Amino acid sequence: MSDNKSFAFGMGLIAGVIGGIAAGVLFAPKPGEETRKVLKDAACEFYEKNSPAINDAKKQAMESVDLVRYKLERQFRKINNMVKSKKLLKAKELEAQNGDYNY
Repeated sequence: MSDNKSFAFGMGLIAGVIGGIAAGVLFAPKPGEETRKVLKDAACEFYEKNSPAINDAKKQAMESVDLVRYKLERQFRKINNMVKSKKLLKAKELEAQNGDYNY
């Protein structure tokens, strides 16, 4: 449960930073070159301060994606095997029916 909370916190943190950067660019009274330098410095500083949290959030996101992919692949194999077994059963039934007429 704490993994989900820390993942949610990390995603919220990233969303907040992106929103803050976007708002800063939109409402900045400074010229473009100066604004870009400030944004670059802020992004570098943010990354340096929060790189462990960002890496943890990224790792948890990738683990979640891998888990979902595994579950989907397993479910697909299950359905695929069910379809194959039904086809095989139907073929056996047809073979049995055709075999009854060949005396």
